[in-house]
Amino acid sequence: MIEHSAPAAPAISATAGEVPAPAALPRVALVGVHGFGDSHLANLARLQEAGALQLVAVADPNPPETGALGESVAVFNTLDQLLAAGPVPDVVILATPIQTHAPLALAALAAGADVYTEKPPVASMAQFQDVLAAAESAGRLVQVGFQSLGSLALPEIRNTIAAGGIGDVLGLSATGMWLRTRGYFKRSRWAGKRSLDGIDVVDGVATNALAHAVATALNMAGAHTVADVASVETDLYRAHKTQSDDTSVIRVRTAAGTTLLCALTLCAPEQQRPSVTVHGTKGDITFFYTEDELLISTADGERRKTFGRTDLLENLLAARAAGTPLLSALPDTGAFMCVLEAVRTAPAPREIDAGHLSWEGAGDDAHPVVHGIAALIERATKAHATFAELGVPWARSLPPVRTFDLAGHPAADYQDGSRIRAVSSPRPYLHPVRTLAGTVVTDHQPLDHVWHLGVGVALQDVDGTNFWGGRTYTRAAGEYVWRPDHGSIVRTGEPSATDGGLTEKLTWNGPDGAPILTEQRTWTWAAVGPSVWRLTLDFALSPAGNRSVSLGSPGSNGRVGGGYGGFFWRLPECSGASVWTPSAAGESAVHGSIAPWLAWSGGFTAGTFDGGTRPSGASTLVFVAAADSTDPWFVRVDGYSGVGQSLAWDAPVIAEPGVPVRRSVTVFIADGILGTEDIETLIKTQGDNS
Repeated sequence: MIEHSAPAAPAISATAGEVPAPAALPRVALVGVHGFGDSHLANLARLQEAGALQLVAVADPNPPETGALGESVAVFNTLDQLLAAGPVPDVVILATPIQTHAPLALAALAAGADVYTEKPPVASMAQFQDVLAAAESAGRLVQVGFQSLGSLALPEIRNTIAAGGIGDVLGLSATGMWLRTRGYFKRSRWAGKRSLDGIDVVDGVATNALAHAVATALNMAGAHTVADVASVETDLYRAHKTQSDDTSVIRVRTAAGTTLLCALTLCAPEQQRPSVTVHGTKGDITFFYTEDELLISTADGERRKTFGRTDLLENLLAARAAGTPLLSALPDTGAFMCVLEAVRTAPAPREIDAGHLSWEGAGDDAHPVVHGIAALIERATKAHATFAELGVPWARSLPPVRTFDLAGHPAADYQDGSRIRAVSSPRPYLHPVRTLAGTVVTDHQPLDHVWHLGVGVALQDVDGTNFWGGRTYTRAAGEYVWRPDHGSIVRTGEPSATDGGLTEKLTWNGPDGAPILTEQRTWTWAAVGPSVWRLTLDFALSPAGNRSVSLGSPGSNGRVGGGYGGFFWRLPECSGASVWTPSAAGESAVHGSIAPWLAWSGGFTAGTFDGGTRPSGASTLVFVAAADSTDPWFVRVDGYSGVGQSLAWDAPVIAEPGVPVRRSVTVFIADGILGTEDIETLIKTQGDNS
């Protein structure tokens, strides 16, 4: 904070028995009496009645009605007029349009006043640095009106985390689902603008409407100053006919290594309480900051408590009088300004296609609703992923590393996993995988298991390192627990690619970055007919060093029936799903069985996004094991849809130096529903042609 000495005390007579004169009340002026200025007027009246201050002047080009203020309150059209009239107020409050904050704050500071400015503090990082320098030079205080930072819940949150109440912090998320009408953006010239007449405004869901969500989350993440922020990523969209974003994801990585993701919208079907959540290995803390309500959830249950709040103007007055630390000092909004600057310099928000929206209400009361926005925000915050990374149909497209092409048809997209959060064990995978008719038959980062990633190879226990993602099942605990044990799988060198094949070398690195395994992985693909194509995966796992490496699963660590790991295919939602092998049918019968092939058929939806535009339809996937395979099939139908070959069903497999663990699986992806006879013919025909 900016240090500021208390005002000099008035001279006191030494005459015996004389009562000292009371200290002069702080003289306060308000600039901007409409909009949120009304709230400031009410608060000033409260504090004046309590004898804490004196409202001496207001300034607004649209002055208040005659008689609305006391006779002792001077009324001006501008701050310049107010300051010129003298004497200079002790405190100037700015409740004015965003683009005016910086010039007005600079004028007030130059005149010798302390400043209380509404959020956001200013409209650019350059302005922030200018005002910060001016305040330091003048020795004045600047408080920013992030009111939630006065909540007494914040110290409780810090204390709970420090005491280990929710274990180790995995990350933070902020959620805001509000609605704003057409009329909201007509209330002033600057509303909904990124700039106005060539001047930065930077209005938007993250920088203004739900700025408290961002600022509160940064505070809870321990990010206050500019130096506390390592990076900011933006994913900005709009449904309204505005310049500014109204549905966005902001991802912040702090200098301390914490990740914070804010998923915010002004296009919800109904207004909900915004919140910030700290996710821990043993529980969560959720702060509903508009109501100062705290919810702590652990294995022992839920605990709720409502807290009081320190008024930020009272805090500023206490800072002036006694040096009390400011709760929302300008320097401590530097982290928020990093977010605002990232939004300011980002490309213009992408417009959400009308097909993904519904408009409710009429005229100026009409407001857009993004289809499925509540589920999308929940999924984004849980996966710490942007809308684009989730593959939301209306989001901008992120190019894959490579597309597996069949005569111009994009059959599968290869992702390198670099955008996946650390606790989901980043790794290469295929998604989306499509039938020749275009039906998507994979999912990634689904809400139920955000670490499930399309089609690929993953193991939960490689010499104690988790390459699957999420919690780890341990024999000692007898349950899934969060551990700092997540590895990552990355490419090394250039892959070898042909029209129908891709061979690459990968390393499986532990949490410390040290290699544990090396892998050679080969994908091959080819059309089989007008409605069927074939995908084959071959992989070989070898120790990276000169000692053996154990490859395990929850099943090999004592979880009965939980032997997943190795090849895994996460399917999207599927209606009327059927799963069978040559000798059994149904999830319970085929799960854990050893069979030459396993088939899955059903009606796959257009991904899990409401209002999606991807084709959907009945499809069949046929998973064919290698001729010598003894790996059981891992199958889930109820709860979620997924198929895998279990490399370590109930016992670990040991990879020895010079003796790779090799596996191979072929999958036929077909439009329509195939029967057992069709499948047998397909497999035999392909075998004869190989």
